[in-house]
Amino acid sequence: MRLFSAFMLLVAISAFGQTNEPYHLHLLSPTDYQVFQRQTAGTGRIVVDVAIETTNRGTLTNLDKLEARLTGLPADRKGPDEWQPLPFDNRVRHFRAELTVPAGGWYQFEMRLVSHGTNIATEMVTNVGIGEIFVIGGQSNSANHGEEKQAPKSPTVVVWNTNHWQPAGDPEPGASGKGGSFLPAFGDAMAEKYKVPIGLVAIGEGSTSVREWLPRDDRMAAPPDTGRHTIFAGTNLWLSNGELFDRILAAQQTLGTNGFRAFLWHQGESDCNEPPDRQITPQQYRGYLQRIVEASRASAGWRVPWFVAQASYHPGDTGSPELRAAQKSLATDGIVLAGPNTDELGPEFREKSGKGIHFNAHGLQRHGELWAETVGAWLDRELYGVGSAK
Repeated sequence: MRLFSAFMLLVAISAFGQTNEPYHLHLLSPTDYQVFQRQTAGTGRIVVDVAIETTNRGTLTNLDKLEARLTGLPADRKGPDEWQPLPFDNRVRHFRAELTVPAGGWYQFEMRLVSHGTNIATEMVTNVGIGEIFVIGGQSNSANHGEEKQAPKSPTVVVWNTNHWQPAGDPEPGASGKGGSFLPAFGDAMAEKYKVPIGLVAIGEGSTSVREWLPRDDRMAAPPDTGRHTIFAGTNLWLSNGELFDRILAAQQTLGTNGFRAFLWHQGESDCNEPPDRQITPQQYRGYLQRIVEASRASAGWRVPWFVAQASYHPGDTGSPELRAAQKSLATDGIVLAGPNTDELGPEFREKSGKGIHFNAHGLQRHGELWAETVGAWLDRELYGVGSAK
């Protein structure tokens, strides 16, 4: 009897050891406030990337499975709201999978590691969404140089910040400037229209010429006003240092193939009214921008949709019709998509009581709405055919 009791004690101790090893789930994706680009009007895929952290070596024979579930789904949409098994091999520690999920959010994502029917490690993310992601670049009016900081009204508008997502709010991380931007107004309008989370990646840099965004070692016809992002390589030879182009590549690489909806480009003011020794022609502007677009697509490995605004505004004039025509010609020729003509936003929308180039609070709101109207009309056709979103 004593021998039997001792044996049962050893069994109990063994079972306890099997289910109480020091395991931890290190969830690399999804993370809090992460938005995944939807692939159709109704669905997208969440990438699950998780590592099991443990001091144990070799085959983890006491582990049975990894499971995940998503909660908070709309009542009229079916999705993975019950525990689902993920690909699992107890000889390795790192796992990746994809879950097809209805568009929307925020959802709550949960994971668990199971041993002999017992949960021995869990992890949870409270804000995960399937929606629309946009990269925004160009010069100051694409960045944080507006007169007043803005904040989105919707809790589903977020922004990328180096290595994580967070609620959007000016100044948006990733872009220059410490003031306001059109991104909150754009995000709000898109979130309201499509009822999905909106992810924004800001990479704009104030005062930049289109030349400064060229790939590394691309030639310039003349140096830009800023003197930045430029290498002097000999008589009448100026080259891009590629720093800003690398921002484009970094954003694309972070988001992945088909990982965002479109690139929104707002730039041109710095390529107007320049001194003769720094001036480029509208035709040169078009060539430089086409080069940037095509080189970025080649690097991305897919035809990234680019929207190009008509932007050349300066106080006291209506901007440059020639430069706007060059910007628009890229859309006419099917190289990019036509963005809004923001030169139409006159002094009443501009800072310093209409004397500045940057937008005041009213202008930032209208700027965001113009982008939402333009992008939304295209997206309606892409997702739903001709007509409005349903």
